[in-house]
Amino acid sequence: MAVQPLNQSAQIPPELDRWNWGAFLLNWIWGIGNNTFIALLALIPLVNIVMIFVLGARGSRWAWRNGTWRDAEHFRRTQRNWAIAGLIVWVVSIGGCAATVGSVPYILKGNDAYHMTMDAIRADERVKAAIGNDLTDNFWIGGHINVEASGTGDAQFGIPIHGATGKGTVFSHLVRTAGQWSMRLLVVRVDGVEAPIVLKNEDHVPIPNAAIGI
Repeated sequence: MAVQPLNQSAQIPPELDRWNWGAFLLNWIWGIGNNTFIALLALIPLVNIVMIFVLGARGSRWAWRNGTWRDAEHFRRTQRNWAIAGLIVWVVSIGGCAATVGSVPYILKGNDAYHMTMDAIRADERVKAAIGNDLTDNFWIGGHINVEASGTGDAQFGIPIHGATGKGTVFSHLVRTAGQWSMRLLVVRVDGVEAPIVLKNEDHVPIPNAAIGI
């Protein structure tokens, strides 16, 4: 097959006119690399949602028309490399996001405020009677920690717990002053029990029986 001059309009061979995974996965990056600048529309919010599918469907035709190819195999190999590159980028990106999300519980649990919360509920006889002496926390927990350079800070947790005799959720609020944490609120809601176990409520926050939100 003769080399196609750059940008010369040419009909793509039917066997090459297929879904282009490189264009779909890398969209505007693929477009720059394949002289298909219409792919830059993928940078426009909302338009990009449609454009990535258009690129997947028509990318091979545009790449064939806009590029210079020695033969069909050259074109096929190049587009396959783009597809592999796109797959690698997506796998790495998804893996990075998953690692970031998965690290959140470790970050929260590594803080002194979290340890204070768990130590307090494990020492409470009412909680042990309702949940069990083997009380432990789940891997996934909710909450946030904010510590300023001045040593002040704020921490709130929503911690699912379970044990031999029951399960529930711990809600706590702590503040940090001069580098030291102090407990302001610590409540345990046991599944199936209407009244919460209030271990501490220094600010006298109203605690409804039906639900607790922090």
